[in-house]
Amino acid sequence: MKTACTTFFVAAGVLVSASSMATGFATCDSGAEATWQSQDKLTKMLTDKGWTVRRIKIDGGCYEAYVVNEKGERWEAYYHPQTLAPVASRQQTSR
Repeated sequence: MKTACTTFFVAAGVLVSASSMATGFATCDSGAEATWQSQDKLTKMLTDKGWTVRRIKIDGGCYEAYVVNEKGERWEAYYHPQTLAPVASRQQTSR
């Protein structure tokens, strides 16, 4: 029984530490998801700028958007999910 409990707590610790690591280049102190604005609202905000949204996902507590701007350049941009304010961005290079 002691071995089973130890194994459980070690596995739980690994999962928690892996999920708390910053996976991208930005993090947000974003609070509860219930207080976030919708991804649809962010999509509209970006398309109103003339950008094409390829994908939006949650990363580091931020919305991470993969977009193509009006010049045809591919960008990765992070937005705070409560305010939709830009947090960080970088141009993507060809692979």
